[in-house]
Amino acid sequence: MNRLLGFAMVWLAVMGSITFGVGESGGDRVMSLVAALPALGYFGFRCAREIRGIKEGNRVARTRREQRKLMGRDELLDAVTRLVGRGPRSLECGVAGHAAGHMCLGVSEDVTLADLVEGISGRHGSPRNLAMGGYADPTVDATTGLPLLTPFGTQVVDMRAWAYGSWWIGAGTVDSGDGVRRVVLVAERAEPVVEGLPADASWVERVVAVTGWAGGGRVRTIDWAAVEDRLGTALPGDYKQLAEIFGDGAFDGFLSLYVPDAGVPGMDVVDHAEYLARFASREGTRLWRPYDIHPAPGGLLQWGTSVQADEFYWLTEGDDPEAWPLLAREDIPDSWCRFDGSAAEFVFRMLTERGHCFSTARYFDTHWFQTYSS
Repeated sequence: MNRLLGFAMVWLAVMGSITFGVGESGGDRVMSLVAALPALGYFGFRCAREIRGIKEGNRVARTRREQRKLMGRDELLDAVTRLVGRGPRSLECGVAGHAAGHMCLGVSEDVTLADLVEGISGRHGSPRNLAMGGYADPTVDATTGLPLLTPFGTQVVDMRAWAYGSWWIGAGTVDSGDGVRRVVLVAERAEPVVEGLPADASWVERVVAVTGWAGGGRVRTIDWAAVEDRLGTALPGDYKQLAEIFGDGAFDGFLSLYVPDAGVPGMDVVDHAEYLARFASREGTRLWRPYDIHPAPGGLLQWGTSVQADEFYWLTEGDDPEAWPLLAREDIPDSWCRFDGSAAEFVFRMLTERGHCFSTARYFDTHWFQTYSS
């Protein structure tokens, strides 16, 4: 209604201006101006009001955008999953002064670093620790998570890192001068270099190279004599190296190792072997036809599983574990796949060959190891 009144006043002013403006005398011109003044005043008032409305609308919209960018824990987890699930692409960060190659996500003040670490770990395993208490690990490089530290420089207080395909995922805290705040970011991860390995590199060395695994520089100490005594058999040497270097976790988040003294329930290689032996003695071995279960002569001894319940075994034929073939199957009957090679070779070919029966190369160009325990 107010706008209609305003338009009417403007129309009257215009018509009055035309009517009086055609006169030749100065009085006509004065009357024309007087007739136009109310409409011109109203017009100015409406313009000022519209300008204030536009400014206010922009401020509200900007505030709403900022509120949308500050996400709670579950929103952040979903945003990270969307980013790393869309395949290799270049990322542009919207934070002033940050270069390309990563994207920072807004973190609500209600979310703690512990919340973030717990949530991301639930999807991507245990993190690597790149910085703590304002001290960044000086050995961190591009292969171990440096792209997560670079955007913040000396402002980094804490940073945890997870690898996933072509991406680094980071969660931490930075001190920008206005107090310590939480940060979550996704950064591009360079493909680990494998081509430079010597021709006689072992399969274990190739697995380490293709996953870019550093493992914090630690190698687990395992009492293999005690392990093999409990199992009643020696174990292949390359498997022992995998267990010592990687520990419990999953290659490409898919194939999980059973290892001694696993930090995750149900993933201990000895405990699991004893469980299967008890089950087979009580229920029979029909679930593994036509094979028996260790410690039966030539029985199956499981060394791995997958997120899709696939199973990976040694066929313990003969006294030399280095000559044991591998048997793998999907979670369906009669789907056995035989592989005449070592566990490390099986893993490497799974990661790099699209024709492998359990290939992850069909889904990922860049590979990683997701650890389950720190």
